[in-house]
Amino acid sequence: MAIHPSDVRGRFVSWRRIVYVVLIAIYVVLPFVRVGGHPAVHLDVAARRFYLFGSTFNAQDFWIVLFLLTTAGFCLLFATAWLGRVWCGWACPQTVFLEGVYRRIERWIDGPRERRLRMAAGPWTPDRVLRAVTKHGVFLVVSWLLAHVALALFVSVKDLDTMVREGPGGHGVPFAWAMAVTGALYFNFAWFREQLCVVLCPYGRLQSAMQDRDSLIIGYDIARGEPRGRLVKARLGTPEAPRQGDCVDCRKCVIACPTGIDIRNGLQMDCIACAQCVDACDEVMGKLGRSKGLVRYDSLNGLVGQPRRVVRSRLLLYGVLLLVSAIALTVALVGRTPFEANLLRFQGLPYFLEDTTVRNQFELHLVNKNPVDTTFTVRVDSPVPANVVVAQPRVKLGSLESFRLPLFVTVDRAQRFPFTFQIEVADQASGQVKRLEARFLGPPTPGR
Repeated sequence: MAIHPSDVRGRFVSWRRIVYVVLIAIYVVLPFVRVGGHPAVHLDVAARRFYLFGSTFNAQDFWIVLFLLTTAGFCLLFATAWLGRVWCGWACPQTVFLEGVYRRIERWIDGPRERRLRMAAGPWTPDRVLRAVTKHGVFLVVSWLLAHVALALFVSVKDLDTMVREGPGGHGVPFAWAMAVTGALYFNFAWFREQLCVVLCPYGRLQSAMQDRDSLIIGYDIARGEPRGRLVKARLGTPEAPRQGDCVDCRKCVIACPTGIDIRNGLQMDCIACAQCVDACDEVMGKLGRSKGLVRYDSLNGLVGQPRRVVRSRLLLYGVLLLVSAIALTVALVGRTPFEANLLRFQGLPYFLEDTTVRNQFELHLVNKNPVDTTFTVRVDSPVPANVVVAQPRVKLGSLESFRLPLFVTVDRAQRFPFTFQIEVADQASGQVKRLEARFLGPPTPGR
């Protein structure tokens, strides 16, 4: 049976809506904002070119992803040990788009929870059919738009606009991807919904290993709430009503839950810490004139009246690991040169003998990883007299363009071999210089 959470008002719901708007706006705007002449995020997988917030990367920079994933993983461990499942309830794309877009559309078309339940239990009237067709039509359109925003991250907005204008005939693969993502989004947000969190997502199952009794969770204060029961007033001339806890068993916390759990049963894998039950319970407590916080953000220790420790060994360990991985990522990004210069020896003979000279042939592979065009200047520094022929001492390349530059070095046959010489490559855009060492090979020197 489909879950229809009730409409909840409160401080946490209001803050979550603001967070959702900001996150959705960032997602939608990223492909359109240009930084350094390129989209803020453009992952051109086909050409193996990646533009991220003014920086450019190619396939040879993939090793940096290891530090990025490690940092993200330790950040999740640290956040979970400290704040519980704050990611799930506040920033996970599944929650953001489901609660911030699709369920709002559903409430707008089908009405509040009570009307949706009556329609689901009743016959298929013309009004219900019209509402269903309208709702799912809007779901499809929104899914189609979100799929194209996702596609724009990989093909750029300009290229996507061209593909849409020209139609799927000449762009079969991007069109197929757009349709597949549209279908997946529609299936997920129109039907599968909370089952992705409960059935497929492994994070809920891992939270028990990440959290401890001092981690921030959403919980029910059993000592204050029990014994629960309907609100009963003692009548004149009758025995006093039995003692009750603050929980009046209204079940508003249950019907507000987007995964359909009862938070009063303790910490559960299905809880995404969205705090809708907190706002629902606080509203009831306010109407009854009782203090809020029967259901609240707290730790397991805090819920039983024990002090909550913020600084503890688990959190310190995750914090140290996060700091180390973040430093490694920073060093990798800062120490990354904005160009590549690799020297390769020509295939075939290691050297060529002529009448009185020896010649070595090389190929210098240049890649511009600057976000702008640049000019490379190539210079050879030899410890012995040499005739150096560089096919093109100055090479101009666009962003992420590459060039293979032939290079010939000839020395007198009387020299002692092998010896080492240097090739200096200067990048005009960044001002950085890279020096490469190469061995000049030749015939063995007699007597050695």
